[in-house]
Amino acid sequence: MAEQAAQYSIGLDLGGTNLRAAAVDREGRILQLISRPTMAAEGREAILSAMAAAIQTLRAAQGTQTLAGIGIGLPGFIDADKGVVRNSNNLASLEDFPIREELSRQLNASVILENDANAAALGELWLGAGRGVDNLLLMTLGTGVGGGIIAGGQILRGAAGMAGEIGHITVVPGGNPCGCGNRGCLEKHASATAVSAMAQLMGLGPGLSGREVFDRAAAGDARAQRVFEAMGESLGIAMAALVNIFNFPLYLLGGGAAEAWEFFAPAMFAELKRRSFTYRATQTRVEKAELGAQAGLYGAAQLPWRITCS
Repeated sequence: MAEQAAQYSIGLDLGGTNLRAAAVDREGRILQLISRPTMAAEGREAILSAMAAAIQTLRAAQGTQTLAGIGIGLPGFIDADKGVVRNSNNLASLEDFPIREELSRQLNASVILENDANAAALGELWLGAGRGVDNLLLMTLGTGVGGGIIAGGQILRGAAGMAGEIGHITVVPGGNPCGCGNRGCLEKHASATAVSAMAQLMGLGPGLSGREVFDRAAAGDARAQRVFEAMGESLGIAMAALVNIFNFPLYLLGGGAAEAWEFFAPAMFAELKRRSFTYRATQTRVEKAELGAQAGLYGAAQLPWRITCS
């Protein structure tokens, strides 16, 4: 009997707190979605078990004969040759462990690993704001600042899988110290964490979340609005460098902190226009990403299709 054609793939987006896995068909429709805790506090075996259990549940429900493959997006630098993750600060127990090999053994199936920001960029390329574009850059604004780069329709990983570390571009020489060892990194001046820190410095109170600062800005608080203006200035400096380097047609901003677009975008575009001749002279687009938290999930699910179609 002829082998059945693949009809769906499984994508898993692993975060420090929660993981989400989905069965997704060729057109990008989610057939089934599972969300559960990552179990990070319980260690590596618990994390791997949670991942395997979610995938097994989806596979059992959707069938094995029409499964194209399994793609996983996770934070950190991915060593594609060895199937391990490096420098995964939020999931340190997974560092330098053969995740791909272990999950493949548990599931008796091949597994593809990808950096979560790269997966999100791929999701936007497939189903989001990047449809119809072969070259784009996605900047993710969350607890930190990540980046995914698509060049010629392919993920740009770099020699060691470390390309796209946009959060560690220097935007304020001598600025706030960063855990990477540098000072003035973009993520220390434009992430949700940075928004909270700046709000405290502005006298808005300690312990405010980025969302709470946004709510105050929306209510007309001038100090909260100034926090986002400062964020926009830093983003504009970084974006100008990226536009000058890549000359891509499209740059996207996603992640939770991107919801404050109305407050940081004017300052960002002012800096971008001032600092980039390329931006001023071309039709370069800088826009909000469309898929939100689903981008990484879609991108992970797209990985097997790209392998089977190549």
